[in-house]
Amino acid sequence: MLDPSSSEEESDEIVEEESSKEVLAPAASGARLSPSRTSESSGGGGGGLQPSSRSGSSVRPSSPSPSVVSEKEKEELERLQKEEEERKKKLQLYVFVMRCIAYPFNAKQPTDMARRQQKISKQQLQTVKDRFQAFLNGETQIVADEAFMNAVQSYYDVFLKSDRVARMVQSGGFSANDSREVFKKHIEKRVRSLPEIDGLSKETVLSSWMAKFDAIYRGEEDPRKAQARMTASAASELILSKEQLYEMFQNILGIKKFEHQLLYNACQLDNPDEQAAQIRRELDGRLQMADQIAKERKFPKFVSKEMENMYIEELKSSVNLLMANLESMPVSKGGSEFKLQKLKRSHNTSIIDMGEENENQLSKSDVVLSFSLEVVIMEVQGLKSLAPNRIVYCTMEVEGGEKLQTDQAEASKPTWGTQGDFSTTHALPAVKVKLFTESTGVLALEDKELGRVVLHPTPNSPKQSEWHKMAVSKNCPDHDLKIKLAVRMDKPQNMKHSGYLWAIGKNVWKRWKKRFFVLVQVSQYTFAMCSYREKKAEPQELLQLDGYTVDYTDPQPGLEGGRAFFNAVKEGDTVIFASDDEQDRILWVQAMYRATGQSHKPVPPTQVQKLNAKGGNVPQLDAPISQFYADRAQKHGMDEFISSNPCNFDHAALFEMLQRLTLDHRLNDSYSCLGWFSPGQVFVLDEYCARNGVRGCHRHLCYLSDLLERAENGAMIDPTLLHYSFAFCASHVHGNRPDGIGTVTVEEKERFEEIKERLRLLLENQITHFRYCFPFGRPEGALKATLSLLERVLMKDIVTPVPQEEVKAVIRKCLEQAALINYTRLSEYAKIEGKKREMYEHPVFCLASQVMDLTIQNVGRLVTPAKKLEDTIRLAELVIEVLQQNEEHHAEAFAWWSDLMVEHAETFLSLFAVDMDAALEVQPPDTWDSFPLFQLLNDSLRNDYNLCNGKFHKHLQDLFAPLVVRYVDLMESSIAQSIHRGFERESWEPVNNGSGTSEDLFWKLDALQTFIRDLHWPEEEFGKHLEQRLKLMASDMIESCVKRTRIAFEVKLQKTSRSTDFRVPQSICTMFNVMVDAKAQSTKLCSMEMGQEHQYHSKIDELIEETVKEMITLLVAKFVTILEGVLAKLSRYDEGTLFSSFLSFTVKAASKYVDVPKPGMDVADAYVTFVRHSQDILRDKVNEEMYIERLFDQWYTSTMNMVCTWLTDRMDLQLHIYQLKTLIRIVKKTYRDFRLQGVLDSTLNSKTYETVRNRLTVEEATASVSEGGGLQGITMKDSDEEDEEDD
Repeated sequence: MLDPSSSEEESDEIVEEESSKEVLAPAASGARLSPSRTSESSGGGGGGLQPSSRSGSSVRPSSPSPSVVSEKEKEELERLQKEEEERKKKLQLYVFVMRCIAYPFNAKQPTDMARRQQKISKQQLQTVKDRFQAFLNGETQIVADEAFMNAVQSYYDVFLKSDRVARMVQSGGFSANDSREVFKKHIEKRVRSLPEIDGLSKETVLSSWMAKFDAIYRGEEDPRKAQARMTASAASELILSKEQLYEMFQNILGIKKFEHQLLYNACQLDNPDEQAAQIRRELDGRLQMADQIAKERKFPKFVSKEMENMYIEELKSSVNLLMANLESMPVSKGGSEFKLQKLKRSHNTSIIDMGEENENQLSKSDVVLSFSLEVVIMEVQGLKSLAPNRIVYCTMEVEGGEKLQTDQAEASKPTWGTQGDFSTTHALPAVKVKLFTESTGVLALEDKELGRVVLHPTPNSPKQSEWHKMAVSKNCPDHDLKIKLAVRMDKPQNMKHSGYLWAIGKNVWKRWKKRFFVLVQVSQYTFAMCSYREKKAEPQELLQLDGYTVDYTDPQPGLEGGRAFFNAVKEGDTVIFASDDEQDRILWVQAMYRATGQSHKPVPPTQVQKLNAKGGNVPQLDAPISQFYADRAQKHGMDEFISSNPCNFDHAALFEMLQRLTLDHRLNDSYSCLGWFSPGQVFVLDEYCARNGVRGCHRHLCYLSDLLERAENGAMIDPTLLHYSFAFCASHVHGNRPDGIGTVTVEEKERFEEIKERLRLLLENQITHFRYCFPFGRPEGALKATLSLLERVLMKDIVTPVPQEEVKAVIRKCLEQAALINYTRLSEYAKIEGKKREMYEHPVFCLASQVMDLTIQNVGRLVTPAKKLEDTIRLAELVIEVLQQNEEHHAEAFAWWSDLMVEHAETFLSLFAVDMDAALEVQPPDTWDSFPLFQLLNDSLRNDYNLCNGKFHKHLQDLFAPLVVRYVDLMESSIAQSIHRGFERESWEPVNNGSGTSEDLFWKLDALQTFIRDLHWPEEEFGKHLEQRLKLMASDMIESCVKRTRIAFEVKLQKTSRSTDFRVPQSICTMFNVMVDAKAQSTKLCSMEMGQEHQYHSKIDELIEETVKEMITLLVAKFVTILEGVLAKLSRYDEGTLFSSFLSFTVKAASKYVDVPKPGMDVADAYVTFVRHSQDILRDKVNEEMYIERLFDQWYTSTMNMVCTWLTDRMDLQLHIYQLKTLIRIVKKTYRDFRLQGVLDSTLNSKTYETVRNRLTVEEATASVSEGGGLQGITMKDSDEEDEEDD
């Protein structure tokens, strides 16, 4: 931004305006054209038309139909007049704002305000959506796992595509930080639910996911550029320079650049003295206005008559505070501190008591000044008498100070460029510079002085180097010595002007003579006119300017000396001054005008002459630059705004306009401000209010009104901000302000009540639409602050809290309406979504786009029960999603009213219940497609502490309980029939762990129980009943299965062979496996969880055990029967029988001629083979080891018992050799095989076995003796040689 005081743009415009003045003059009669461009000035409203009758007539032609045309022109003229008035008002307002920015003495830019985030626009939101869609389509380089992809997909579908987010973007309350925080909250639950991974913490996963999110969000942008951009924007959000503030308020008020430059220069905003003087004049004007109000009794209408006197005190107190603030502003770095008493200044009137003034009279020591001088010696000319190689040098000193010396130089080249720095308290110091040459004489004690020069500089003296003639010493032959030097005397800050004036007064400067004057500022309110003599630190005489009025005056007769006259007048005293030129007079009058604080602004007499002079284009060289700027401003129509008295304006109305325009500008900038002003804006508004006496309550009432208007139109406004302003206004209206201001106007009270009602309605509306006003809980904490503010608004006064029941009733009503609104919008969304899905799935859609509407209509009419149920399930998913979002994003805000949120959820669900009931009513009987709906809703509700077994949950149970009972009844009948039919057709082929029928049975029972268990029936009693019912059903079904298997087992055994050719069939093993599986399944299907109710499980276990025992007994009996057949064959060899004798004789006779096989060995081998095959089949095919062991134990025991019984029956008989050999073979092999099959030694070596073994051993011994080796190697000994032979 160009410096306003020296603008190139402005100078160009001046030249253009001057050159085109005559051309524009005819068109400008009655209208003041802006000098920037002709096109700008001639446009509607831009040219600053004055509301005069001539402005219209100079432009429009005469009309033949005056009635119609004049009406249109009248409307157009009124519009132009209105725009012109608005423009003037804004220009005047800008002048006041400029002064606040230029010289603030009350407010500072706050540095503790929360930094606002950059808001996201519609285009930026679409860009972010596209970036996330690209990531989901795999079009980015970002590597991600499935879990992160799912999280992003959910975030994209639920959040980014939400119409509520689009609405928040439109309201201006959505920032990138909101988007990030919602995603962070969205993934936290997901990450916490992931399984633990060694060496990878959940925090690491979270940070990694957030980094990936940032990469997706940022896209291809360079993060360093974005960071730099953010840093710059953040800095501008924190603090602004004066130039930036000027530029901001130019945009806010629609002020053009050249208008700002004109106003800036004419108001002398770069001159702090002028600004401080302006403030002093304003404060004096406000005091006089307060006195006038008190005198004329023109008070605003207060709520109480007693407040009128308080009002005057408040006005004066506020001005006193401003005076104190101004007084505390630093005046100078040096000089003494002197401050007027506030009491005297605050009660300043047109007549000031002289005695009171004398009490604060300045002394000469109060106005001591401190000057710094720079003396630079450049060169000397005219040294002709000295030899070229002689050494010369200079000394410099200020009277009363130290002496400094330059370097040495040769006389042929006497140049130095040496600078000496001095400080002095003399207003007219004497600077002495001497030229010396080194003495060559042996006896010379000091150097020879060649010349000297004495200067008396002032702060107004030229700063550049000049030639001065030196006073030459007596003995120096060079009479034309000149020295080039520069003396710069800086002006201290408390010295406002200085120079030579002629003066005469009554009490001081009683003689008309020329003196050196300095205008000194001692404090913000104290100035003195001091005259000084040379070499003196204190003034000779001084005049304290309090109460004086300065103005231009005509030359005074009888006073010779001085050309341009002005005077300072006070009651009883007049001091006349005169300067030697007009420019100096104007500068003096301006400086003294700022010092006196007078309301009258002196106008130089030459100004009118210049404006009226012919050929006014020639600049007046004797006028100061400030007068030049003032003349230009007057020429451009700005003078009325600059010279206007701020006390004559309605600053309450002006500030309301300023604040409203500032708020509009703020809401349209790039920050998500939520209605908060930026620090720079707060600073300007604070300064304006303090400087112009805008009441705080009025300020906040206007602010509230503006904020409410924006909020009612959809803008996002921070409720905390509303709370601050409302609390201030409430404390003011109810007389409890902390700053002690107690007056309350009727207008303030009435407006407060109106705004309070508007605010209440807005808050109730926001709570009713909380899902849409604060989507996903953003802005953070806004909903909680809204509830808090509502409670404050409902208070009758500032101290009495509102009854909780009253607040609760309001919030309850809001949430009841919210439930209806939320469900209505949700169902509409579901319908739209459903229609879209139908449209794309319908085959007609593929034919042509022309029939699209017809397709949607037809599909909409033909809603089948299945389609209705599908839509209801989809709607239920959306309902659950809404409840989860309410819990996740809004429950914390409603924590104090959690019971109302539960009621809201129940109301919301009750609305859904109507649609759900209607959908279920049209479903055909005995269909179970609606169970997923129950599971979906029940799984959500049972995990919610507040909604579990609530009103809707109970309704859901009542609705589905008959369906569940009916379903179980039908399933029980179906399973019973399948058992009956299955066992009738059962082939007993192995299927998995059992047979086909058993597998089908157990699967159906398990599926039914799993289904009912997955229903997670919430009511404990009915849930127990269902469990008990299903366990009993399973027990009955398994019992039926076991019994049918037992019968089939017995039938199967009866049909098998009784000889050693018998092999255990597969079906027998399958039946055993059915028992095994039944036992395993009964543990799961028939056992109750409660400890005292194991009856079904125990009962079926006992039945299975009993049945298995019976099956083992039957199988063992079968095996024993086969053994009986073998032993029956051996019985034919019993001693004493005819068959035995005949068989023995035949074998002996035959053995002499041929090799006769060992009689009985084939029987033994066949039995052993049968046993081994049966053992292998049972071991391989039956799945339960325990049953095999029990079977083998019982089989072995039964075998030994049978052999033992058979031998016992032949106790008195000697065994035939063939009987002996067969039995030895059978017993030994049986013992050996069952030992290999794992039968325990205690069973193997039973008493029965020992008895058999002993008998066979004895029989073997007897046979050995009698037969003489007829056993052919078969023996009861442990040797297995005979096995090797046989094998």
